[in-house]
Amino acid sequence: MNKVEVKSASPAGGADALRRYLAELVGTFVLVVGGAGSAVLAGEKIGFLGVSFAFGLSVLAMVYAVGPISGAHLNPAITVGLLLSGKFEKRYTLGYIVAQCIGAIVAAGVVLLIARGAPGGYSAADGGLAANGFGAHSPGGYGAGAAFLTEVVLTFFLVLTVLGATDARAPVGFAGVAIGLALTLVHLVGIPITNTSVNPARSLGPALFVGGWALSQLWLFIVAPLLGGGLAAAVYRTVHRPVVPITAAGAERALVSERIERTVTSRPVETPP
Repeated sequence: MNKVEVKSASPAGGADALRRYLAELVGTFVLVVGGAGSAVLAGEKIGFLGVSFAFGLSVLAMVYAVGPISGAHLNPAITVGLLLSGKFEKRYTLGYIVAQCIGAIVAAGVVLLIARGAPGGYSAADGGLAANGFGAHSPGGYGAGAAFLTEVVLTFFLVLTVLGATDARAPVGFAGVAIGLALTLVHLVGIPITNTSVNPARSLGPALFVGGWALSQLWLFIVAPLLGGGLAAAVYRTVHRPVVPITAAGAERALVSERIERTVTSRPVETPP
């Protein structure tokens, strides 16, 4: 009697999962150092436009650097949106979110250490460390209601872009460009209002070092982005209805033929005449 071999799914704590988590940690670290770091260390010179592009370029780079490993979520709102849309496995969700938060916290600490090396030093409580805020802590003085609506809408834009760009029918390998530009766009709109979060991990990192007002307002920058990500997933499932499901990581991998061509090691060796 022939035996049928059944392959079980790899556990969420296996070697593959650990690689995914490490990729998310590193990717989120780069995003926060590149984005929040540009605001803290160079904000006076590059302005809102420069900071917006710093965030966009950071995620663009990481989509191609770690995207084939983890999908380069770098954001709990994106992870939740992908989960709710059926493009991500539930067993990895908690690990991704924890890794993203750790990466953001370490990145905020590194930015703070660098900033303290400036003449006169730097105080996170006084300088803000690019933390997100509303009311007196909003760059434009916007209240909690406007801040909440902004974060929901802008996160919706970002997560919907991620879902659409990683759809099975989207051009292969170009998701990073769309996502990077979308993140730049939402920062151009949101920086004057909240310093732009659209990412609970990005908000958590600086808030832990700033303390006080930043921690007391952190709830908004966790709830609103997650709500925006959930709404994006609902719209995506209604509008797209993909025929062939594809993961975010899969969308960032090269075509099979391209991968084979890149990894071929046995090449014909020319012999001298």
